[in-house]
Amino acid sequence: MAEAIALGERGRGRTAPNPNVGCVIVAGDQAVGRGWTRPGGRPHAEAVALEEAGDAARGATIYATLEPCAHQSARGPACADLLVEAGPARVVVALADPDPRTDGIGIARLRAAGIAVEVGTGAEEAARSMAGFLSRIRLGRPYVTLKLALSIDSMIATAAGESRWITGAEARADTHLERARADMILVGRGTYYLDNPRLDVRLPGLEDRSPRRALLTAGGGAEGWEVLARPQDIFKLANVNDLLVEGGAATATAFLGADLVDRLLLYRAPILIGAGKPAVGDIGLAELAGAHGRWRRVETRQLGSDTREVYERTR
Repeated sequence: MAEAIALGERGRGRTAPNPNVGCVIVAGDQAVGRGWTRPGGRPHAEAVALEEAGDAARGATIYATLEPCAHQSARGPACADLLVEAGPARVVVALADPDPRTDGIGIARLRAAGIAVEVGTGAEEAARSMAGFLSRIRLGRPYVTLKLALSIDSMIATAAGESRWITGAEARADTHLERARADMILVGRGTYYLDNPRLDVRLPGLEDRSPRRALLTAGGGAEGWEVLARPQDIFKLANVNDLLVEGGAATATAFLGADLVDRLLLYRAPILIGAGKPAVGDIGLAELAGAHGRWRRVETRQLGSDTREVYERTR
């Protein structure tokens, strides 16, 4: 299942509105088929893995990060039907699919065909990998990551506004990898006018993974940019599973104040700025007690001299 989740990560940021599923087919002690959802959402991971496995899928064990889809589509057959036809002995699923067109139906269809089904292996890791799809289905909006590059004292720039570069080359490269996994990147008007950001992916071999660009502003937009007047407009976005918010204290404050941040991605440099520009302004916290229990740290990693910290919102 760990391999299936890793395969699914290859499609992250490219499959919306479909989930970035991964699939591995094992016959005996050998993987005979591997697949992940292709760009645009088709073909699905299971279809790719089954095509590679061929007849070896009969009697095999199939590991899929999400319940095989059960609904018919003009773009391809239901994966549950493909699996029944392939005749595996067992299907191991990390997560049930919350999409009402499949929710439980795919698993029931497999079991009705005499295929043993297990659910729950690798569930937490799979949910983290497909957080964008799950958020869109359950909450009606993309999964939002807020990225901030900070000093030790949580400043994002000097008092004069200088911010290039707070973090080192390793942290900046990691940011580009995060961009490659997003469907859309958003910055605020201040960042747009001050930095004229490209917001593309500049990692060798991943240049074609640059996501759509969005601007948070009450004013007009610019060519090649999609405009959101307020954070709540993310509910109107089409074909966006993962949204990466990169720009500015005002934008960070707006999304945090609206409680629309699901993941905090912090790159902290070992420098002190002092009287600089803080990362976040007033987010509406009335009492300190209200700040506790809202965030859970799930990762700490060293990137050169900088530290990468990831926090997830507890809901």
